[in-house]
Formats: sequence, structure tokens, C-alpha cells
Amino acid sequence: MGDNVLKVSGLKVAYGGIKAVKGIDLEVNKGELVALIGANGAGKTTTLKAITGTLPPCKVEGTVSYKGVSLKGSQSFHLVEKRLAMVPEGRGVFTRMSIQENLMMGAYTRNDKAGIDADIAKWFDVFPRLKERAAQMAGTLSGGEQQMLAMARALMSHPELLLLDEPSMGLSPIMVEKIFEVIRNVSKEGITVLLVEQNAKLALQAAHRGYVMDSGLITMTGNAKDMLDDPRVKAAYLGE
Repeated sequence: MGDNVLKVSGLKVAYGGIKAVKGIDLEVNKGELVALIGANGAGKTTTLKAITGTLPPCKVEGTVSYKGVSLKGSQSFHLVEKRLAMVPEGRGVFTRMSIQENLMMGAYTRNDKAGIDADIAKWFDVFPRLKERAAQMAGTLSGGEQQMLAMARALMSHPELLLLDEPSMGLSPIMVEKIFEVIRNVSKEGITVLLVEQNAKLALQAAHRGYVMDSGLITMTGNAKDMLDDPRVKAAYLGE
């Protein structure tokens, strides 16, 4: 797992006088599933938005490189062409499009019709509930169904790096289980994943490595299994 897919160095983000991210370094190597955990307001989502260039106007310093090339100046909609996809917090499905149309939108950078059809069939197998509702407007789905759709849509682009922002937020326990099963399987397929998640236990159980973020700073990093046993992580994030 030596090849750097994502490298963030000295990242700072400030909204006016508020410093949301205060100079962090993190990296994700090829084939890794890396978890970024921390309390609400720690700066995790801001970090993902800084990586993808989707922040509102603010001051951003530091460097973000993807496969050794700086993302500075890259517009967010070009990232999918570079095979970097993100499932945003709040899902971001196209509410007035059907499930089928949302999946097609995920594949808009591709022109291999047979491959696209095969991938839609694959994700309908993984998420049978989406298949049953293929013609239904995405806005009428439950939160869990929208999360399934957002993940499947991102994966339709065949990303080399998948960024997931709070995929379990607001979901029922059974839905969380399903989403994490898919995250683990996607990782096993060799897709590199950076997972931002408030459910620290689930995230670290799925991950190879972890980072803890607190008040805009990375306060701890290490092997995910070791972090699960770390008394500081247990006390702060695992309720133990």
C-alpha cells in the first residue's frame, strides 16, 4: 500500500476570523480505507470540501495532491473525470430524477453503454430496494434509500478514490449495517476510500488506518485496530 493517492499538506481553512482547519497533514495510499473521525464541528467535512474544491468563499492554504498532481485550480466537476468521486453529507441526490436517471448521471463521463448497463444491474443487485423503485423520483425515497443511491451513483463513475462524508448519519441501525457492508466490499475491490464518520467504532473497524480530528487539528493517527484499543479514543469517541 505504498503509492500515495491523496496527500494533504499544511491545509488551513478560515471563514473570516474563524479557523475551521488549522494546518493538517494526511495521506491515503492506494488500496487503503482511511477513517477520519472526530466530534461534530471538528473540521472533517470542511477538509473534504477543501479537497474537492466545493467550499464557499473562504481562505484556503496548503496543498492537496491527487496521484502526485496538485488539485489547485481544478474545478470540482472535473474531478470525476480524474476518477475522484465524493458522496456528500446529506446525500445530494437529484430529487426530481428517477433512481435510474441518478445512476446514469453517475456515469456521465463514460461512454461504454454495455458497461454502464452492467454496473446499473450490479448496484441493483447490491441494493434490491433501488431496483424495486427504479422509476421512482429520488426525492421520494427514505434517507437510507437516498444514501444507497448516492453511493451507487458515485461508484458508477469507477472512481479510484472515493470520499464518503458521514454515510451513516440519520440512518436506522439496519441501514447503517448495510452501508458499511458495502463500504468494506468496495475497499476489498481495491477502490481507495477516505471515510469521514461520526460513528468512530464502525469507521475504525472497517478501516486500515485512522486519523482523529479535534478543533481543526489532527490530534492522533495510527493503525485503526490499535486506535480501537487506545484508551483516549475509547474515552472520547467510543463511549467506553
